[in-house]
Amino acid sequence: FIGKTTTVRTRYTVMSKELLDEHPELRTEGTPTLTPRLDICNAAVLELGATAARAALGEWGRPAADITHLVYISSSELRLPGGDLFLATRLGLHPNTVRTSLLFLGCSGGAAALRTAKDVAENNPGSRVLVVAAETTVLGFRPPSPDRPYDLVGAALFGDGASAAIIGAGPIAAEESPFLELQFSTQEFLPGTDKVIDGKITEEGINFKLGRDLPEKIESRIEGFCRTLMDRVGIKEFNDVFWAVHPGGPAILNRLEVCLELQPEKLKISRKALMNYGNVSSNTVFYVLEYLRDELKKGMIREEWGLILAFGPGITFEGMLVRGIN
Repeated sequence: FIGKTTTVRTRYTVMSKELLDEHPELRTEGTPTLTPRLDICNAAVLELGATAARAALGEWGRPAADITHLVYISSSELRLPGGDLFLATRLGLHPNTVRTSLLFLGCSGGAAALRTAKDVAENNPGSRVLVVAAETTVLGFRPPSPDRPYDLVGAALFGDGASAAIIGAGPIAAEESPFLELQFSTQEFLPGTDKVIDGKITEEGINFKLGRDLPEKIESRIEGFCRTLMDRVGIKEFNDVFWAVHPGGPAILNRLEVCLELQPEKLKISRKALMNYGNVSSNTVFYVLEYLRDELKKGMIREEWGLILAFGPGITFEGMLVRGIN
């Protein structure tokens, strides 16, 4: 029943029986466990992020030394120095690689990182920006309790993972094969909604609460927000662009589809990412973009322009107008 509610068929987690056996304190509610949780999370996001980054660098084909900037996103770690430094070291990036960390932005973090990388690339000619997102739910793990049945829905919806992408301006034709042009980005928060997505760090980890009115709040502003992006190129109809939406959950996608009168196939890749990975916080929009890249390569998308959207704490809207490169 829960699987049908979340539409998630597969998700991946760092948490395991072996980890719980090693840290039995995580099984007991009310136990101060922030330190062991952070030890697990800090190690996990570094390993996950490095694996994703190596895959992106390998596909890019140029040496890691050509990376000039690193944008690192996570809502799953807390330490000094941050994971950005350990990741740069693990990957063998040059010590003068300029690092930027975006922490605890939740589900809007991936789109925020793309916006940040776009600005960096456009203002530093010849630069190549490595974007890495890495997340685990260990920080918010709680043992099952009959007093919190709704926790089971969250456990079935959220997962762990990592993603990476390389952003630049002026691609080298013989060496690089971009699939999107990032044209215009914007961010907006909805006043008075800061409690709808609420997370507090305590001695037991992070206590995360997601308001059931989140889809309704997003719906109240989504049309105007999207028109801000589409007006840049004079597009009026929502079905005249392709869509890459962070799938926070099926209710959000359903609201968007109905409110904007989208054809069912418009959110197909977002639903596919949710089904195959769950909501992996900042990562998930990159999983959607990977499916988008596949469809662009196959010529399955006719529209020239598209929108990238994500929604995070605040409630914060992140949006980007993009152009597909076939």
